Amino acid sequence: MDDSGKPQDPRESVQHRPPEPSTETEERRATPADEPTGDAAENEAPRTTAPKAEAPDAKKGGGILMGRPFGVPVYVAPSWFVVAALITWVFGGQLERVLPELGAARYLVSLFFAVAFYGSVLVHELAHTVAALRFKLPVRRIQLQFFGGVSEIEKESDTPGREFVLAFVGPLLSLVLAGVFALGMRLVAPDTVPGVLLAGLMVSNLIVAVFNLLPGLPLDGGRMLRAVVWKITGKPMTGTVAAAWVGRALAVTVLIGLPLLTHTGALGTAPEEIGGTDSLTDALLAAILAAIIWTGAGNSLRMARLRERLPDLTARTLTRRAVPVEADTPLSEALRRANDAGARALVVVDGQGSPTALVREAAIVGVPDHRRPWVPVGTLAQDLKDGMRVSAELAGEDLLEYLRATPATEYLVVEETGEIYGVLSTADVERAFVSAMARPS
Repeated sequence: MDDSGKPQDPRESVQHRPPEPSTETEERRATPADEPTGDAAENEAPRTTAPKAEAPDAKKGGGILMGRPFGVPVYVAPSWFVVAALITWVFGGQLERVLPELGAARYLVSLFFAVAFYGSVLVHELAHTVAALRFKLPVRRIQLQFFGGVSEIEKESDTPGREFVLAFVGPLLSLVLAGVFALGMRLVAPDTVPGVLLAGLMVSNLIVAVFNLLPGLPLDGGRMLRAVVWKITGKPMTGTVAAAWVGRALAVTVLIGLPLLTHTGALGTAPEEIGGTDSLTDALLAAILAAIIWTGAGNSLRMARLRERLPDLTARTLTRRAVPVEADTPLSEALRRANDAGARALVVVDGQGSPTALVREAAIVGVPDHRRPWVPVGTLAQDLKDGMRVSAELAGEDLLEYLRATPATEYLVVEETGEIYGVLSTADVERAFVSAMARPS
């Protein structure tokens, strides 16, 4: 209801999950190269543009569950099959030049390479995951997708040292894998299927490691730079700002530098062999990578700003004051009482005054004015379930974690004594967090 007692638009209130700011800042990505001798690899795709209201069920629906190593679910997104097909096609073309005797079987070998490479990406992500679990940071899931992999870590590191380690272990494992594949190349002939596969995996893992070590958010190297600045200044926000702006500079460098490197032959292809299609492809790839890095850096800034303001967002300040009414009270009378009291919500109570249900705002909107005198509020109420009682003192991430544990559109907010304070709408929580992110530092 608004201040005049009229119900608000139901689109503003029918939300099922509070925002999830913590995931955004803790994504760790490893990215495939399109070719085993490719020119670049991508790291971080934006996970959000604002605090997310996705339910865990929605997040789990982001792909095919492949397993639960260390208790963390691993999903393969549908977009992975697109890039796997692209890698199979590109690598198959290279095999045709190197091992023409394979014929059509080269595409089976290429498909094996795509799967093996994403296995390497998974190892990169598992390194982040194991480190996070070692530091008692919960990991929601690992997802393999179009531009690589992402470890969704729900909380931020509490020290710069842990942040550095958490970021560094991924590229470190990729470097180790590149070294293992390089040693394997010594055991086989270079002009054989095993030799070509090992060479491709060695180069691709090396690209992933080096690219992830670039010192700009949202790459792992940016997390490491953030940790260093955080350690020096004692302020995590200062580290985030510095690493984010370096990330934006990196995005511009990729946008301009990648096509230039290709055009000059610095990436191994002679300039006279580069056609118009190749130049267009490289320019498009550079634009995509630059956009992802730029957006990821901006998201990191917004989420860091939100983290600074989380403690100021409390259940008490976000709650709508409510009036208690019995279940058989006509809706029109209940709304009149609310208007007289300056309240914006209704709580159904029993004969002893104990709360039993919350009147759903979306249900009020659906009742025409002429029917409200004959509709009892009890028919529009949602019974209070376990977890739908929120302490007025909850704030910040504790508040978000509590709301996520029991998804609902409204919650009963109570004082420590058990007295009714009001009703907390998920829509109000989301608006407050979006507003906090939008305010300049």
